[in-house]
Amino acid sequence: VRTSISWTWQNLWVQQVGRVRGGQGILAAAPPRPRSPVPPLTALANQLRYSWAIWLCPFPVSPASSFVSRLSFTSAWSGAVGVWSGKHGRQEGPFVYLSLVGNIANSDGLIASLWKEYGKADARWLYFDPTIVSVEILTVALDGSLVLFLVYAIVKEKHYRHFLQITLCVCELYGCWMTFLPEWLTGSPNLNTSNWLYCWVYLSFFNGVWVLIPGLLLWQSWVELNKMHQKETSSVKKFQ
Repeated sequence: VRTSISWTWQNLWVQQVGRVRGGQGILAAAPPRPRSPVPPLTALANQLRYSWAIWLCPFPVSPASSFVSRLSFTSAWSGAVGVWSGKHGRQEGPFVYLSLVGNIANSDGLIASLWKEYGKADARWLYFDPTIVSVEILTVALDGSLVLFLVYAIVKEKHYRHFLQITLCVCELYGCWMTFLPEWLTGSPNLNTSNWLYCWVYLSFFNGVWVLIPGLLLWQSWVELNKMHQKETSSVKKFQ
């Protein structure tokens, strides 16, 4: 990596000096470095890697940035779903396991520490709460599988992409509904709303993200299905 970066900067410097000197001298004659062909699996991995970056940093850095300009709209959606997959696999999967063999409050490790911190805002995550664990089992088993198939369907542009996307979004929104509505109906005895960090960051922001992402994906499916319907309708009218 260091050699590649050094060569890139050297090549740019050679080109610039060559322009200033009118293309004369040995600097202007420096041959371009040959590029090796990219294997298909590596190309797919690079696309997924770029999609993570555009989701984690969705704001444009520079209009002239070649990195940002090469990222497609499809990569942005696959990146959003990719982060979704990481949430279910690396965070909620261990939570389900620790809850079934004991509870978070008596567990050790990095993931347990993460949930202990969140448990300061919602105490149900520290001990075995049947509703929370039931929702998370469904989330990890069903949503975790659907989200992997959806990433593949987005990247490969499969015909069943929007069917999976709508199903997954509805499941996620239902999980959010069942996580908070029973608590609200009983007066929120386990939620810590007196501290602004726990109320607005832990409960509102972190959970709101997983309402926003399914909402955006549902809207995107609606737009794409509407376009396909209009295109099909137009084609039928032409043959009538």
